[in-house]
Amino acid sequence: MKAVINLKNVTCSFGSKQVLSGISLEIRHKEIFGMLGPSGAGKTTLINILTGQLPYGGEARIFDTECARIGHDVYRDIGAVLDKCGLYERLSCMDNMLLFARIHNVPRIAISDVINKVGLKGSERIKVGKFSKGMKQRLQLACAVLHKPKLLFLDEPTSGLDPSTAAEIHSLMRELRENGTTIFLTTHNMDEAYRMCDRVALLNEGIIAECGSPYEICRKYCTQSEFIIVTSDNEKISLPNSPESAGKAAELILGGKIRTIHSAEPDLGTVFLKLTGRKLTK
Repeated sequence: MKAVINLKNVTCSFGSKQVLSGISLEIRHKEIFGMLGPSGAGKTTLINILTGQLPYGGEARIFDTECARIGHDVYRDIGAVLDKCGLYERLSCMDNMLLFARIHNVPRIAISDVINKVGLKGSERIKVGKFSKGMKQRLQLACAVLHKPKLLFLDEPTSGLDPSTAAEIHSLMRELRENGTTIFLTTHNMDEAYRMCDRVALLNEGIIAECGSPYEICRKYCTQSEFIIVTSDNEKISLPNSPESAGKAAELILGGKIRTIHSAEPDLGTVFLKLTGRKLTK
């Protein structure tokens, strides 16, 4: 099967400012792909190119259609939860859903199932203007997936949400992926990216600094061959990953003194800082 998204040497400038410089990527069917980078790195610009909203240099294709020529036949297979809300706050939750159902020619009977999945059951008649940020985020996602898109763009979908709501959105993302949806995710949450994404790209100043599975990237830049033990009295002990450490580790285990033990490979944020000298923050 051909790649859902195919980018070859994509560039974009605003006046004299180069925002994207030679981006090349293939994103596969049923993949959750994470684009990570600080504000200003070019993540939103790339989404705008992929959804046919910005001119660009190079080659950018979705479903083998050049992004500059995207029409209704492609848009009907795309869903998006972007920075701007896109909801009608004077309308109720249900009226917003009905509007999107008419746009996508989806039967009304499908709405209840989606509302239940995003945790908004019982809120159908409430005006969106009275919703909390988390409820609006859930409703945006419900509207974006109502027509069962083949490709879903999620721009910081769990930013500012409580852990319970974020977990529900993660669960829905996994379900969508299992049912055939490819997901393009931008996030500043490194734990979210590590747990949710099949592959990630680290974007800095319009250039991809690294791309691969989160595990592979972290392993690649692991320069410390050691493991960390936290004892029952919260003492942190670093031991080299060598036979000489076995005796000390066994002593702590037999004494029932170990609270946690883990290897010392870096996380994605640490790798990004090492590659670019910048932190992965907003």
